[in-house]
Amino acid sequence: MLTGQKLQLRPRTEPVGFDPTLAAYKTIATAARALPHGVITALCRAATTAIPRFSPDRKLVVERNLRRSSTNELGESALASGVRAVFRSYARYYTDTARLPGLSAEDVDRGFSYEGFEHIQDSHARGKGTILVLPHVGGWEWAASWLDKVPQYQVTGVVEALANDELRQWMQEWREAVGIQVLPLGKGLGSELLKRLRANHVLCLMSDRNLGDGGVEVDFFGETTELPGGAATLALRTGATIVPVAVYHRGAQNHAICEPPIEVERRGKMREDITRITQNIADVMEMQIRREPHQWLVLQPNWPSDHHALEAARGRR
Repeated sequence: MLTGQKLQLRPRTEPVGFDPTLAAYKTIATAARALPHGVITALCRAATTAIPRFSPDRKLVVERNLRRSSTNELGESALASGVRAVFRSYARYYTDTARLPGLSAEDVDRGFSYEGFEHIQDSHARGKGTILVLPHVGGWEWAASWLDKVPQYQVTGVVEALANDELRQWMQEWREAVGIQVLPLGKGLGSELLKRLRANHVLCLMSDRNLGDGGVEVDFFGETTELPGGAATLALRTGATIVPVAVYHRGAQNHAICEPPIEVERRGKMREDITRITQNIADVMEMQIRREPHQWLVLQPNWPSDHHALEAARGRR
């Protein structure tokens, strides 16, 4: 695992073409470490303000998510304000994360606070591995870096296997530089995760979107969709503890709230147990997201109805 404070990309062995997406990530990351935090935050907030105008699909998804997760019915003005708040939260998430490779353990600790950490401590003391299930809320990568740098747990994260190989490599080295051992979705992942849980790793699983095979049908915000069943499957096979965690932006800090562990036990057929546990995870994530719906950063369609709404909207443009 890379634990140095500076991100060092591997040298190229052959020339490659210009990649604007990778260049944009690198530019923002460099600026985040070089410029005062307030300056880069203001610049990113200004940039993300334009996203709803130039990305109507993402704007529509965010609107639908806000209607799902808000406790009150939203009028047009409140909805527009909420969309702006979501993209401001995205800017905060990215600028905070971009700074992490240049921060010491003391800096990361000063930027972090928490409730319910004893649930993770108790699980770690059992020695059977800990599975953190998280929604895409607030500053989750800051929390993973804190786990590596302060209590010094072994932290493994599962990420989407990007088609852009150069961007994938850069993002992997980035995350490893902040203390997250990265495994991409793909063949052989399950056996490697089992091995790491048996070595008492803390496994971080983003659990409010299903990106791979083996999704489990659940009720999530009153609609049927599929969420990943990996946490339930791994816990049933290893005895690892599932701890739901959400990490919110609170003032200048990232604040984690660790919920009590999800009950994991065999009651019947394996598939039925996986479905039951995954539904319980979904129920907790609903509560976590409703605390701060403007910090929920899912910008992609997540329900079958989202795809239908996007197709209809594109037909009207």
